[in-house]
Amino acid sequence: MNKSIIREFLENPEPEREIPEGNWKRAAVLAAFLPGEHGEELLFTRRTDHVLDHKGQVSFPGGAVEPHDGSIEMAALREAGEEIGIEPDEVEILGRSKDMFSNSGWWITPVIGWMERKPRFTPNPVEVSRIFTLPVDWLADPSNWEKRTYIMDGIPRHNVIYYRRYDNELLWGITAQLVHDLLQRLHLMK
Repeated sequence: MNKSIIREFLENPEPEREIPEGNWKRAAVLAAFLPGEHGEELLFTRRTDHVLDHKGQVSFPGGAVEPHDGSIEMAALREAGEEIGIEPDEVEILGRSKDMFSNSGWWITPVIGWMERKPRFTPNPVEVSRIFTLPVDWLADPSNWEKRTYIMDGIPRHNVIYYRRYDNELLWGITAQLVHDLLQRLHLMK
């Protein structure tokens, strides 16, 4: 898989998802592909226990879209810069994947990026406890994940994706679903 193939898949628009009723907070996350020891890898962070939402969970770098952001892409790059210290010129934007609507009221747009090399990351210690990558081939292998039921506020959430631990990290929930949507769109799921 290379950036021109990814860009080609992302240029074919997905059918628009219906926006559920509600007051949604907009968020943009950066799903960045970069070279690694095992071929292409995706960039992730583990959130600290100091953040308001999703304490200690694995996520893509990103966050709330601010009024001064010129676009969803600019918001994803700004947030990634604030969280892990990457510069916008270190990421080539290839497109967007499917929007996702979280149970916690976020309307999340994944912005897909390509990095030619792994930059020097500088984690924001308030927001990020670890920066790491996971191999795309491993993420696409169905033997590495399963669907479970998760109980949130007494309400069962069915078909929640949980990955096996990799390098002591647990990818699950909405970030895992964003990964699945992206890899399915790129025809990488095995």
